[in-house]
This record gives sequence, structure tokens and C-alpha cells, in this order.
Amino acid sequence: MIPFDLRSPETGNPLRADRPHSLADTETGARWPVIDGIPYLRIDRADTIERVLAHLDGGEPDEALSILLADQDSWWNGPPADTGDIRTLIRERSAATLRDAVRLLGWGRVGDYFLNRWSDPTFLAGLSLLEAHWNEPTCVFEFACGIGQYMRELKRRGCKVSGADVVFAKLWVARHWVVGDKAQFVCFDAASEHWPIAGAPVDLVLCNDAFYFLDDKPRLLEALRQNAGDDGWLALSHIHNAESPGFSAGRAVTAEEIAELFPDALVYDDAELTRALVETRAPGPRDPGELRACEAFSVVAGPGMRPAPRAVVDGLTLPPAGMELVLNPLYRPDPAGGFAIHWPSERYEAEYARLVTYPMRSDGPERLTFSGEAEGPDADRVRRREFVDLPERW
Repeated sequence: MIPFDLRSPETGNPLRADRPHSLADTETGARWPVIDGIPYLRIDRADTIERVLAHLDGGEPDEALSILLADQDSWWNGPPADTGDIRTLIRERSAATLRDAVRLLGWGRVGDYFLNRWSDPTFLAGLSLLEAHWNEPTCVFEFACGIGQYMRELKRRGCKVSGADVVFAKLWVARHWVVGDKAQFVCFDAASEHWPIAGAPVDLVLCNDAFYFLDDKPRLLEALRQNAGDDGWLALSHIHNAESPGFSAGRAVTAEEIAELFPDALVYDDAELTRALVETRAPGPRDPGELRACEAFSVVAGPGMRPAPRAVVDGLTLPPAGMELVLNPLYRPDPAGGFAIHWPSERYEAEYARLVTYPMRSDGPERLTFSGEAEGPDADRVRRREFVDLPERW
């Protein structure tokens, strides 16, 4: 993992461990909780932090954890998580599956996206973007990392990975079900007065399917550029286009805003990246003004990026050789024989059915051991995500 030096989101002062379960401001003494190695540095949560620290100081870590697992972001419009369900998940976490965790945390339709993200076209677009400009980064930081699907892929390619998100529960799920222990996670708000990981340059900074949610985009982008330093690069995928109808509750941007925010960038239509992956070719960047009809933009920027895209044929878009893959869980047995797609919700179908890369029917086996070869029918089925490489406890 990348050992970021952390700073208070309120004062900017360095934070140091004062107890095994907390960090303290080196000047003011203000304390911040840490559970399962994940610092909780959210602003405007003074009451929550006080309650959590009281439980941690009193030797009640599960009580403290239950409070943080119920915490959500300001965009959440679903019902609050059931306290009893959260306690069940904490008690049974060593045996629970990722599906159990998503259900017991009450994530609803958001959970549908997390559980099936390994094959959704926006996730594949992000992988395609990374691979097209891949230059063997050593240290990678992902802002708004969710439950860590990209971090999992990067970690398995030997990268040191760190991630941040505003929702503690997502990071906790990433730690236990998706990414594992050898990663640093930090929970904080993009709107913090002081960036808690300022002055920590890495080789590559990611932000996938989240940039459009943020209010002060120029300020956030400047913070991300500082993390990338003088030699790193940025990859931001699936930034919703304000001129195209979509499903996002965030604050989409226009082509003009993309050009203004990223004057040094190569800009892509998100859908072009997904097509390039399954067609095993280099994606084609476009002038932002030519992409007014696209659903979402993707960009790479910064001095450290590969200046021209390469063909997307191996690396991040395929699993390591010898991996045992399973039939995409969106397939279900069909009365007519074989397997057919069963969408998790009407919204999921409306958003993705026209864009997905896997066929609507599969007549093949339910498992596939991947040879590692970048060409051939098996590789094609994996790139299309007819077969997927899921976490062990999916």
C-alpha cells in the first residue's frame, strides 16, 4: 500500500496515531476514529465521531463499526440501513458473501451496480482507458473508489494501491471482500477545507464514474493533480455529459467544461473505449466539441501519461493466466436451454442493456480456466465479459 501521511481535514495539521483506534491532530489534539485500518476523516460529523470514539475507547469496536456502516453521502435517497441487519453483517462478516454484505447494508439499486460492476460497460471503458495509456505505474491512488473493483485489478498487476471514498461502508466492504489488507483506505469528503492526503504524489490518480457528482470541480481537480505530482498522470472515466439524457443524480458537465478543465487531456467517448476493448484496437480520442452527443466523457491528462493510445489487448482487460472464471452471474438458466440474461432491475436494464458487450444468450459451460492467451475465442469471451473473474467470496 501507499503510506500516505494524513492531515486533518479541518486544520491541515499532521495526524498521528494516539491510540490503536484513533488519530490525533498534532497541534489541537482533535481525534479521528480508525476502524480496520480505515481512518474516518469526514467533516460535519462531530456527533458521529464523538459517539464512535466513545465506543472505541470503551472497548466496544463492533458498536463503533455499526455507526459508521450506517453513514451515507449526501446523494443517498434510499431508506436508512436497518440496524439489526448491520449487526448481523458485523457478527457474520467472516462467513458472509459480498452479496450478503450489499443486502444487509441496504444498498438497494446501488448494490446491483456494485455486484455486477465487473461486466458493466462503464467499468470496461475505464479499464480500456487505463490500458490504452498504460506505462507500468508503481503507485496508484483512486479517488471515490467505491468498493475497490479497479484497485483489485491494479493490485494484482503489482501496483501499490490506495483509495478514498466519502462512504465508510464502501471502503470497509472493499477491505474485506474485494481488495484485501494490502491497501490503504481513507474516508473523507471532497469538500474538506484541507485535502487529507495533500503532498503525496503517486504515479497514477484515478477517478471513475464519480467526478460528475462533485460541486467544486476545479478545486478537486487541482488536488488530484497535486497527488499526481510533476511526473504522474490522471485517468478519469465516465464523466456524464450535461447535453445527453442520462441516469445520474450528479452534476454533469458540457464539452466546453471538459475542454476548460482538461486543456492538456486526450478526451474519449466512453462508449468508444468499450468498443475498442472488445475489438482489440486502440481507442480514438476526439476533440471535446465533437462529442456533444456522447453519454459520458473519459480523459487522460498529466505529464506522465502515455501520449498516444495503444491497442487494448492484454494487461488490465484480461485476468492472469490460470484464473478460474465463472459465467457472468447475470445469466440464468433458460427453459429453452442454455442461459439468458436476467437483469437485476428495470433501471439497470434501461441504463446498460443497449451498451453491454456480452451476448444476450450463452450456450457454453458455466466455468472457464483462462489460458492467459490474448487472442482466441476464450479471450474474446472474457473481454466481452461473458465470463468474469469475481472475488472469492462474491
